[in-house]
Amino acid sequence: MKNVYSVGQVNSYIRNMFSQDFMLRSIYVRGEVSNCKYHSSGHLYFTLKDEKGAIACVMFSGYRKGLKFHLEEGQQIVALGSVEVYERDGKYQLYAKEIIPDGAGWLYEKFERLKKELEERGLFAPEYKQPIPKYICTLGVVTAPAGAAVQDIINITRRRNPYVQIILYPAIVQGDQAVPSIVNGIRALERIGVDVMIVGRGGGSIEDLWAFNDEAVAQAVFDCSVPVISAVGHETDTTIIDFVSDLRAPTPSAAAELAVYDVRQLLELMQGRRADLNRRMQNRLNRESLRLQHMRQRLQYLSPANQIREKRMQAIRLEEDLNAAMRHVLEDRRNRLRIYVERLKVLSPLEKLSQGFSRVEDGEGRTVSDIEQIHPGDLLTVYVKNGRALAEVKETAAWNPQELAKGQKARERLCR
Repeated sequence: MKNVYSVGQVNSYIRNMFSQDFMLRSIYVRGEVSNCKYHSSGHLYFTLKDEKGAIACVMFSGYRKGLKFHLEEGQQIVALGSVEVYERDGKYQLYAKEIIPDGAGWLYEKFERLKKELEERGLFAPEYKQPIPKYICTLGVVTAPAGAAVQDIINITRRRNPYVQIILYPAIVQGDQAVPSIVNGIRALERIGVDVMIVGRGGGSIEDLWAFNDEAVAQAVFDCSVPVISAVGHETDTTIIDFVSDLRAPTPSAAAELAVYDVRQLLELMQGRRADLNRRMQNRLNRESLRLQHMRQRLQYLSPANQIREKRMQAIRLEEDLNAAMRHVLEDRRNRLRIYVERLKVLSPLEKLSQGFSRVEDGEGRTVSDIEQIHPGDLLTVYVKNGRALAEVKETAAWNPQELAKGQKARERLCR
């Protein structure tokens, strides 16, 4: 007989086969608890069963410390662990590492665990969040092609800004094919180069929304170079991609409002800015006009022509003042001259001559002013008002004092 193996060899071979199976090394198993026993060693022994079969399970005391509830008969649970062969008995069993209640509770536990893991990996960090552009031209949408969500997005986008182009990737958002479909949609719209992307769907149960709690979808959102707005379910629904995305919207309608700027507000803003600009320009023109007027006045004041005109007027005034002063001086000099003339007339020999006096010179041309200068027989020249005469002295006689005094008074009257 060839290839005969012992029982131990067969069990060991099967054990090695189980250990090399990747799926069996970490597997979730759902079922109903039966034969639940808490051993004194701290280990927990139980059986998971459903309508088609059963599997023995054990949770060692080291893992049992993480159990958050008391395991009882009839509970529906999900056990995470590895399926291995117990060589001594030749039986395979599930070595449980974690036990969570089945249903919504199980999904919630799975959600919290993935959330914690992704948060520790930094996928939720604020520094990785991209800003949502205020003005966009193209909007990418990853959602189901039929349903209220996509219609709400289209209607709100057209109402807010009909110039925005909507590019829809018709994704499967529920079921086994939902995760790869959503991931492919995100990557396809990223390659197209849309300005911003909405990833989401309408409301539903936690099971219906579960594709958006998948790690692959979360990683695709995190790796996307295009800003992503998550819009899954209703306002009370929260999924993993809400934490990973650049912005969370409570609903698909709200996502469209966040992504698309209302062009009417833009037009109102532009009209307000235009009115403000016109007002500012008018104020500036008024200020510059006043400034120009002031500069023109200042230029006129400082203009050489004005200065020349003012200097000319000043010269005319000075000339008039000078003429007036000169006339005054001339008139004063004329008056003084007339006085001097009158005085000169009084002192002039000719004036004396015109008054009956005469001037007498001797033969040598000397003026005779004393009787002692002449003698009888001397020839004298007598000058009168309008001529002269040659006379001979016949006799000389000196005046007595009375006649001398009378002659002095006559001279004084002539001088006055």
